[in-house]
Amino acid sequence: MKIGKLPNELLENLVFKLLENKRTDIITRGAVGEDSAVIDFDKYACVVSTDPITGASKNIGKLAIHISANDVASNGAEPVGILLTILAPPNTTKQEIETIMIDASNTAKELNIDIIGGHTEITNAVNKIVINSTAIGKQLKEKTLDSKKVERGYKVILTKKIAIEGTSIIAEDIEERLKNNIEDNLIQEAKGLMKNISVVKEGIIAGNIGVEYMHDITEGGLLGAIYEASQAIDKGIKIYKDKIKLEKSTEVICNELDIDPYRLIASGSLIIITDNEKVEIILEKLKEANIESSIIGEVIDHGVFLDNEKIDPPESDELYKVIE
Repeated sequence: MKIGKLPNELLENLVFKLLENKRTDIITRGAVGEDSAVIDFDKYACVVSTDPITGASKNIGKLAIHISANDVASNGAEPVGILLTILAPPNTTKQEIETIMIDASNTAKELNIDIIGGHTEITNAVNKIVINSTAIGKQLKEKTLDSKKVERGYKVILTKKIAIEGTSIIAEDIEERLKNNIEDNLIQEAKGLMKNISVVKEGIIAGNIGVEYMHDITEGGLLGAIYEASQAIDKGIKIYKDKIKLEKSTEVICNELDIDPYRLIASGSLIIITDNEKVEIILEKLKEANIESSIIGEVIDHGVFLDNEKIDPPESDELYKVIE
């Protein structure tokens, strides 16, 4: 099979289809396009999500915190705790473990998240360090998102520019290769995009306003996320290319490496789908928080489109074409 997330069809048939026990206190369970599971804790909902860091080699402590915190915030919940599992090969140094934990601790502090536990192991089962993070969040149960409430005509909002995570990872991990044909100022711009990788602030803002659906853009990039969102809301989505923004460094790096920025991993950007009455409120609140956002599309009855071109199901992320 190809490197990356299991394709949605296989995920449905080999994983979700086999999960037969359905407790009544589970509000939202694993599904394509759902970033978190939600558990009924009486007045509150407990929101949980788990994710590994496998594509990047640098900044992985920071990434591990952001990726799972983003998933929880995509449900409008505040992330409060994270569990970290670190699997490291025998040639790992003490300094590497220490660097990971310093980065993870500093990032958690920035987001007011407690690293509450986990597991650290040296094993020959991996050939590079792999981190898995599980985030736990809380929100009032009445604020829980319900993707099935989305209706035709609802607007699709995108925060920030796309592919910022992928651009930053590439610039960090293959900087020497890029230097041959790309100006240093653009490489440095690309590396600096890591500072924009959190969507916690915008997720909580939109969640407090009361939107129907949000999705953190990760593997498969924007087009993969739009396809997954369509499955989650059980309706079609049409987005418009001229409404989608790219950083200059993203455009230059993707052109140089012949990869598609619209299918490049893109944590840091959030899809928000809501009714027309809330759209302007959300855009204004995000602007007040200095978060760039724009309307890039709308919900339709059937199909998933970029302009008039049909969007195919997500496959292996473009990142894996250039990062081993």
